[in-house]
Amino acid sequence: MENNKSLNKATKAVWSGEKDSLAHGATQVPVVHSVAYTYDDVDHWYDVAIGKKKGHIYGRNTNPTVQAFEDKVKSLEYAEAATSFSTGMAAISNALLTILKPGDRVVSIKDTYGGTNKIFSEFLPRLQIEVVLVETGNHEQMETEIAKGCKLVYLETPTNPTVKITDIKRICKAARAVNALVFVDNTFATPINQNPLALGVDLVIHSATKFLGGHADALGGVVCGSKSLVDKVYHYREINGATLDPMAAYLLLRGMKTLDLRVQKQQQNALAVANYLSTHEKIDQVYYPGLVTHPSHDIAKKQMSGFGGMLSFSLKGEMEAVRQFLPKLKLAHRAANLGAVETTVGPARTTSHVENTAEERAALGIPEGLIRYSAGIEEIHDLLFDLEQALAEIDV
Repeated sequence: MENNKSLNKATKAVWSGEKDSLAHGATQVPVVHSVAYTYDDVDHWYDVAIGKKKGHIYGRNTNPTVQAFEDKVKSLEYAEAATSFSTGMAAISNALLTILKPGDRVVSIKDTYGGTNKIFSEFLPRLQIEVVLVETGNHEQMETEIAKGCKLVYLETPTNPTVKITDIKRICKAARAVNALVFVDNTFATPINQNPLALGVDLVIHSATKFLGGHADALGGVVCGSKSLVDKVYHYREINGATLDPMAAYLLLRGMKTLDLRVQKQQQNALAVANYLSTHEKIDQVYYPGLVTHPSHDIAKKQMSGFGGMLSFSLKGEMEAVRQFLPKLKLAHRAANLGAVETTVGPARTTSHVENTAEERAALGIPEGLIRYSAGIEEIHDLLFDLEQALAEIDV
């Protein structure tokens, strides 16, 4: 069942990855808290330890509950293998540090998540790794930089928080010409809407905390790809220790059962909200790839089956308008999270790019008055009425 392409993703989200972890006739994967696993046969123990036979040795390495979560994500991404992490940023940093060494060159986009941007602008240069950040959506410039030679091309599409789009197939073609790897952060799209591996990508990364879990109650990250590449990332993680907790794995696993249902409702709501805001007199700009006015709408339509539950917008009154508007919303958490069943909002300066200065955000093309809006699964008429009454309170 794991990679059966004949099964619908909604079915795979419910069933995949669980059978081998069920016990005692239970219908749900148990939470295995054991740190270590005992073996009477020393030779069998050794075979498991070196990966010759299936099994578990120590919790920092593998765990039955964690493996069930990994197997479910692997199935949805049509990947050979997957390995998980304590957080999304652990997944990103471990994946990068697995393959990069001093003297390597990375080509990426300006609009990555703030934490990822800090890795590129602050941490990797300390290791004498060259990083080139290209204007997101400028495919010609990115192709030019890739052609100069690089070890890795790193993409995030749609981006956080401006939901910009990169043509994955096009960039993968450029990367192949110089034997570069391509990593894609697929958090915003989710495996329901986009499968980057099928477009030529080498490694797919998710902050599982967001849409995969969907209930804002568990931290986690995961990467998927070929077994040979994932094994390398796993080895780096098992030694460096950013292990996913089994209880978090259980919560993420449970949340994923409704992934398809949630994403379908969230992106219906997001499109309706984007359409409503795009004609409102107090809105300066709306960012959502599902709008035909979005500069990369055609690319998004080509590589995504849906446009996702994330949008952002900027108010004409900038930060003062934000201060008046956000407290008036009744059906939204003002919090630094996204992808949950409840609508969640916040400005980039306190959410996605809190680590960056105002000057750095401006250089990245992120207005101080930009609001990130993660549409929940509420009734759309209630969300639109809530936005209407909150916008009416703006007086700047």
